[in-house]
Amino acid sequence: MKLFTILTGCLLIVQFSSFAQNKSKATNAPARPEDNIRQYWFVMLLKGSNRTHDSATAARLQEGHMANITKLYLEGKLKVAGPFGDNGNWRGLFVFDCATKEEVEQLLQADPAIAAGRLAYEIHPWYTAPTGSFKPGKPVTTDQ
Repeated sequence: MKLFTILTGCLLIVQFSSFAQNKSKATNAPARPEDNIRQYWFVMLLKGSNRTHDSATAARLQEGHMANITKLYLEGKLKVAGPFGDNGNWRGLFVFDCATKEEVEQLLQADPAIAAGRLAYEIHPWYTAPTGSFKPGKPVTTDQ
């Protein structure tokens, strides 16, 4: 009988401990995405002051621009990139995940189309929850 009482007591302790842990997990549940808003950098790409390049040079600059986008994306720095569908002054946009505006400016200056003056830019702080494309770090690709 004494052994039964000890085993029952141990079982109750284990069950209570499990209940307490589950309750603790419930109250320490991860925050909602909107509770974790953080800053990114929105870049509006504009027509640059030098758009007089011949077609071969313009094509080479575009190729370098696209290679730079891929590089920055794979490094986890560039979260969104894309052109606009019209031929207006706004050419496209970037959203960067960088610590400072100065870092974004350095990355932009390394873009061949920007360096050649074919594209210009405006940088603005922008905020969203770090989910989906905005998760910190490098993207997970199928070839890794």
